[in-house]
This record gives sequence, structure tokens and C-alpha cells, in this order.
Amino acid sequence: MSFPPRSTETAEQIAINALGFIASDPVLLNRFLAITGIEASDIRHAAAQPGFLAGVLQFIAAHEPTLIAFSESASVPPAEIVKALRSLPLGDDDYERST
Repeated sequence: MSFPPRSTETAEQIAINALGFIASDPVLLNRFLAITGIEASDIRHAAAQPGFLAGVLQFIAAHEPTLIAFSESASVPPAEIVKALRSLPLGDDDYERST
């Protein structure tokens, strides 16, 4: 099944929800911080940077159990999460051409 492309606003909302999902799980949060190198105290600053939200969805999508858990939690199919990733700045090589 193919879903229509996500708007940037919808993609951002999915990514914000994903960040909340990560933050609500201490194990996921520690893994996210370790992989990204971001300090917990710097998340707000980092969130304002281009590509941060795409990075959140990349983190979710890179680990299938996490992707499935977030998908179920957010009631968003995994394919939609990947499409949202591609709709965000720095989430896809073709972002600049698609805007």
C-alpha cells in the first residue's frame, strides 16, 4: 500500500511525538544520547538545528523493535514514519528538490 507524501508539518509532528516517545523510556533516551553525542541538557538547543527531527526519526527507523513500538504507540504505520523522515530537512538526499 502506498501512502501520499507527508506534509512537512505532519512529518514534524510525528518526529516531535517520536522524541517524546524516546524521552519517556530511560533506556531509549540513554541510547539516543549516546549515539547522537547530545547531552540531555542540550536537547532543546539541538532540536532547533536543521536535521534534528530527521535524526530523531532516523534513530527510530534504524532499530526495528523501536520502530514497531513507536508505530504502535503513535498509531502510525512504520512506512508512514519513514515517509515522514524523508519529508524533513536532511531526512532525504532529495529534500531540496522536493520543496
